[in-house]
Amino acid sequence: MIEYIRGEIAELSPAQMVIECSGIGYALNISLTTFSAFNGLREGKIYVYEVIREDAHLLFGFATREERELFLLLTSVSGVGPNTARMILSSLSPSDLIHVIASGDDVSLTAVKGIGSKTAQRIVVDLRNKVKPVESMGGKDKFAPGDRSDTAEGAVAALVMLGFQKTASQKAVASILKKSPSVTVEQVIKDALKML
Repeated sequence: MIEYIRGEIAELSPAQMVIECSGIGYALNISLTTFSAFNGLREGKIYVYEVIREDAHLLFGFATREERELFLLLTSVSGVGPNTARMILSSLSPSDLIHVIASGDDVSLTAVKGIGSKTAQRIVVDLRNKVKPVESMGGKDKFAPGDRSDTAEGAVAALVMLGFQKTASQKAVASILKKSPSVTVEQVIKDALKML
């Protein structure tokens, strides 16, 4: 199993990263939290989880071991697959997710696209005793918003990669940027996930 990859960040979008190590480019599916951590960097170290299926070999990347542990805990819950876990980690920061689970707030989980009330309750019940709130986990968005057209394009591309229709994604992103023109791409995607 691959523990981590350290190398040059060749490509970075809100849903995917390509990191080059020894001449090989590894495509990793990432959450918005990981995107925020690597945004603006030229190289880095990313923790990896490999999913091997009959039809695909997928790599999921995480900025911290803690985020990867949460991903593994989420995928241990019946009905929560890797893409759903990534969607949850894109909608809630690791520290927020730990707080939601520890406090038994399944209603906050139902705000995530694809998470119904039964799945949210199952996540809380299965993981409540496995997570403990940690103040130092997760950070604030520390990068200033860039060009609005880049923000819109990046947000729409990420939503499409997460499985949403392009037209619906474009409408949601346009609506968010109209209300809050200076919002970061990460926040646009989080808000759009609540709308779609």
